[in-house]
Amino acid sequence: MFLAAAVQLTSTSDAEANWESARALIERAASHGARFVATPENTNYLGPHEEKVRRAEPLDGRTCSRFAELARRLEIHLLLGSFNERSDEAGRCYNTSVFFSPEGEILGTYRKIHLFDVDVPNGVRFAESATCKPGEGTAVVATPLGRFGLSICYDLRFGELYRRLVEQGAEILMIPSAFTLATGKDHWEPLIRARAIETQCWVIAPAQHGKHDDGGLTHTWGHAMIVDPWGIPAATASDGPGLALAEIDLDRVAGVRQAIPVARHRRL
Repeated sequence: MFLAAAVQLTSTSDAEANWESARALIERAASHGARFVATPENTNYLGPHEEKVRRAEPLDGRTCSRFAELARRLEIHLLLGSFNERSDEAGRCYNTSVFFSPEGEILGTYRKIHLFDVDVPNGVRFAESATCKPGEGTAVVATPLGRFGLSICYDLRFGELYRRLVEQGAEILMIPSAFTLATGKDHWEPLIRARAIETQCWVIAPAQHGKHDDGGLTHTWGHAMIVDPWGIPAATASDGPGLALAEIDLDRVAGVRQAIPVARHRRL
């Protein structure tokens, strides 16, 4: 059993302010005893998207180096929910999660597969694929705390991804997000709880909340959550920057899977 924290941020185009906000909340979580802390999608930058591509960095750039050092100093496992990783394609970057060990080593990375290209009537219009290149592989990170399956935001709508992560051994699903207000108010919690129930995993979902200066999303829903394998919310963040804290007990995963052995009952 260990204490986990899902961070809630209001990131903007001010990368330095984003870093200070994230650092302070990660430090606060560690001071409460959290051994694993996760930040949302677009932790380091949530501003105009063409600028996001221009500012994209490699995995050994300043953003990842800062978070690696923070994990090492606090002696925690740390997920940088996502940052704008430089790709080999001009005009597009990757949207990448990076999982750090307490020694500051990169244990795993995941590049977002499903990109948010939507046109909601009287709501959000956005084409993430205009500035982001999709990833191609899944990622499960094995740690002494448990096995973490990685995903990002819009991936949440694709249940087949999570089934594959469970087949690869995941016990805890990560869903760092910047869910829009328009979709989040109706879909965020039902989808998070559905992923937990159908996979019989813990779900940790850090989130962006509030108004941003990105010229597209503008306002995100927030409500960072930790949900248990029965689909019960164990913690939810309030409005604004903050934390959702909950104890993760992997015996709960084993108990739920034994009680309702859906993996053995599948026909398709």
